[in-house]
Parts: sequence; C-alpha cells; structure tokens
Amino acid sequence: MEYRRLGASGLLVPALSFGAATFGGRGALFGAWGDTDAEQARRLVDISLAAGVTMFDTADVYSDGASEEVLGAAIKGRRDQVLLSTKASLPTGPRPVDAGSGRARLIAAVEASLRRLGTDYIDLFQLHAFDAGTPVHEVVTALDDLVRAGKIRYVGASNFAGWQLMKSLAFADRNGLTRYVAHQVYYSLVGRDYEWELMPLGRDQGVGAVVWSPLGWGRLTGRIRRGHALPEGSRLHQTAEAGPPVDDEKLYDVVDVLDELAAETGKTVAQVALNWLLRRPTVSTVIVGARNEDQLRQNLGAIGWELEADQIARLDKAGATTPPYPYYPYYRLADFARLNPPAV
Repeated sequence: MEYRRLGASGLLVPALSFGAATFGGRGALFGAWGDTDAEQARRLVDISLAAGVTMFDTADVYSDGASEEVLGAAIKGRRDQVLLSTKASLPTGPRPVDAGSGRARLIAAVEASLRRLGTDYIDLFQLHAFDAGTPVHEVVTALDDLVRAGKIRYVGASNFAGWQLMKSLAFADRNGLTRYVAHQVYYSLVGRDYEWELMPLGRDQGVGAVVWSPLGWGRLTGRIRRGHALPEGSRLHQTAEAGPPVDDEKLYDVVDVLDELAAETGKTVAQVALNWLLRRPTVSTVIVGARNEDQLRQNLGAIGWELEADQIARLDKAGATTPPYPYYPYYRLADFARLNPPAV
C-alpha cells in the first residue's frame, strides 16, 4: 500500500480507504447499498488491514448511525491499527438540533459518534455539508475546541463550494485555529467538476482530496456498457436519482476507453478507473466500498501499478468536459493556441 500525507498535515493515510456506507443497511437508500453486519464487517476489515488499508470512512447519517455501530464492532480490540473518519452536519432527525454545524450540534454529534464507534477519539472529523445559517467563526471555533479537548485529531469538510472552504480556512488562519486539511469530494472519470476550482484551491491551500464515489456512483464497474440494459443486480435501479448526474453518452465514451485499457493492462475496468484517480493532483486517498470480499479484493487491485502516459491521456480525453464560467474561456484559448501554433 502507498501512504500519503493528508493535505499539508502530518497525517499519513493509505492511497485507498474503505468506505463503510454499506454497513448497517437501514433505510431505503443505504439498504440498497448494502446490509453488512458486524461479523461480515470484521472480515472486510481483516482483508483491508492485511492489504494496508488503514482508514475507514463513515458518517452519522449512514443507515441512521448503524454504519458507525457496525464499524465500531468490527474494529473492536484493534483501535490502534486503524484511522477512523466520520462526518456530521446533515439531518439525523426531525428536530432543529438534529442538523447543521452549530456549536451545540457539533459537540452532540461528536459525542454520539464516539459512542457508536466505541472509541474516545476520531482521527478525521468532517463537516458533511456547509451550514449557511451558522457563522463560520462559530463552526471553526467549535471544531478547534473539540481538537483541543482530544475528541478529534484532524478536521475536514465535504462537498463545500470553493468560497465556503476558503472562507473557513481564512478565518482559521487569521485566528490561529485548527484548519481543514481534507475535503471529501465527488471525483471520477465521469464527474470532473472538482478539477475546475476545488483542485486548484486544494493545491494552493494544502487541502487533500478524500474522494467519494470514484466509480461514478457504480457506473464504472465494467457492468454498464453501450447498447446493454442496466444489470438486474445494479443498485442504480434504486439509487441513481440520489447520486451525481452522468450523461449516458459521456459514460459510454469513457467505458469504451476503459475497456481498451483493461485489455492492454490485464486489469479490470474498475481498477483502471481507480488507478487514473490515484495519479490526479491533490488526491490524498480514494474511498472504495465493497458489499463482499470479492468486490473488496477487486478494488485493492488498483494499487501497485501505474497507467502509461499515453493511456492516461486517452482517459483524460474521453472524460473531458467543458468547464463552467469563468473557467471555460481560458481553456478554450489554450486549446486554440495548441491547435493553431503561430507561423514561424
């Protein structure tokens, strides 16, 4: 396993992390992802640790807290071997105090996660969404207090806009408080919006990307191809509307190239897609999920080899999209200059 710094912090994380959203199986959305129980989870943790996957990511909203409970049971007796990453801010109940990133909510959320995980500290605690109703100074100060209290060790954000992340970092820097070192983001060959603003921001500010849904919400597993119906067992039948939108033709173009590269490298479509992500700027760790041992072992095969430069270029081209304003004029000018060099 390859280990990397999480952003500009001193925390070393594995290039691949395990996503525990399949643990618990409560509710329509997470039940469709998986219903891994504690015994099955222990086996997946065994395989992960044997491969050097030491970070496990979850959240308080995953299966109404059951994901944290199952993960806590699965790591019992070996807390010192793992890094625990969890998240809060999204609604967990009907009351006003059950959502957001206010001081009282964050303190309660951390205490509840600690209890469910069976630990006295969280290695990486991330805000699952930006809370526009709570002042940034209250949020950042509360997180800093939790770090100083030893409840959490590093803090991050998830799904923030560029200005939201930068405003939070600026306040932390100005006041000497704990700053975000991670940004958990959606990024895949069929979802490259991260590249336009958040990637440059992460590179400039030392914020590492913790990538969720690296296979495009289950679309880059090798089971979905042009001209074929959606496989019967795909969770996309139940969860497609809840995930990132993907243009079908763009998806098929990317999968065509992934098929070619899988044949060239002797790897699977999913392994090629994951390996491409692992070489992208600012990516600290890529979260992979698995409902069973076979899926986990397949995902672990993305490590230990590298795509060739020309193969990366082919994937870059297949997954390329026009960036939004204000970025597209400069990308188009760059393409124009490349295609129309000055006469000598």
